[in-house]
Amino acid sequence: MLAMMLGSFGIGTTEFVAMGLLPEIARSMSVSEPHAGKLISAYALGVVVGAPIIAIAASRVPRRALLIGLMVAFTLGNAATVLAPTYGTLMAARIVAGLPHGAFFGVAALVAAGLAAPGARARAVAQIMLGLSIANVIGVPVATALGQHLGWRSAFGLVVLIGAAAVLLIVRWVPDVPLIEGASPLAELSGFRNIRIWLVLLTGIVGFGGMFAVYTFISSTVTEEIGLPRAVVPLVLLLYGVGMVIGNFLGGAVADRALVPGLFGLFTLLAVALGLFTVTSTVVVLAVSNLVLIAILGSALVPGLQTMLMDVAGDAQTLAATANHSALNIANGLGAALGGAVLAAGLGYTAPAAAGAVLAVAGIGVLALAVLLQRRGGFPRTGLSASVR
Repeated sequence: MLAMMLGSFGIGTTEFVAMGLLPEIARSMSVSEPHAGKLISAYALGVVVGAPIIAIAASRVPRRALLIGLMVAFTLGNAATVLAPTYGTLMAARIVAGLPHGAFFGVAALVAAGLAAPGARARAVAQIMLGLSIANVIGVPVATALGQHLGWRSAFGLVVLIGAAAVLLIVRWVPDVPLIEGASPLAELSGFRNIRIWLVLLTGIVGFGGMFAVYTFISSTVTEEIGLPRAVVPLVLLLYGVGMVIGNFLGGAVADRALVPGLFGLFTLLAVALGLFTVTSTVVVLAVSNLVLIAILGSALVPGLQTMLMDVAGDAQTLAATANHSALNIANGLGAALGGAVLAAGLGYTAPAAAGAVLAVAGIGVLALAVLLQRRGGFPRTGLSASVR
């Protein structure tokens, strides 16, 4: 579990550190900050494309070997980021680095859930996701500070070292895990015909985008809107990461206790928190506290959405598990694009939060439709059945 968590720690660091270094990247590449924000969308595109393709193509690959291969590819993609000479090659490198992201998390989540005790699947998934959350407490602030002092490329150089260490630990510690009986590309492809999978994915895409609308531009929000000095940005990122760790544990516990009611409650609270930021941003203590609350509630959604997908996936377990991270990175790209659009329109740094609140409310509507369809169509697995009924 620690070996897989280190892999997720590296992935979390590379995914989110670019958000704290957007001004530096923009200056280095001679582009505007909203234009540099497209690098966030480029990484998300890699995740979105890579996860389902890898899930289908590698359905018969032993999971330990697949995890090793995915982490090697991730490390090489970040090495290409460090060496990218132009904005175009940097964009391509971020896409490549994102390709293994969703598949790694999906396969690791399946391994963790398979080893978990009955009634503890969501908490096992949360343990894998804990590496992602810890990245926002340690990896992102450290890499951001490193990037501010030694240049943004040094931050991704640190990610390369983390990825290499994760490869070695996975080779040493992760055991061989049996594949699901009957696993095949055809079985995984059957997931594309499952409307319940699509609705859960859409819930994450729409509802989770609000968190990323704020987080993508958090660096400039802290300095331009809240009024704190640039040197404080790593500290705010650290606090945001602490919120994500808390949310990770909270989400696992809530999902194991009451999956669907818990998701409804978390989405509702996230919409409220995003809306409140538009009126608390001028008071430092309230604004920073509000950002931490957004981090807690947004991160708490992930274990529940991952578990819900396992419940509705049937024979397409790998596709569903990996596609969840495609969905979350579509949300990442959607949030970055929407946040950039409202900023480019001159609406100010509270506008992304307002747009995010609308997305969170829309996520509640999609989740309601998914649950309604599930109740009418039956329950393929016991996890969702128990939590809904």
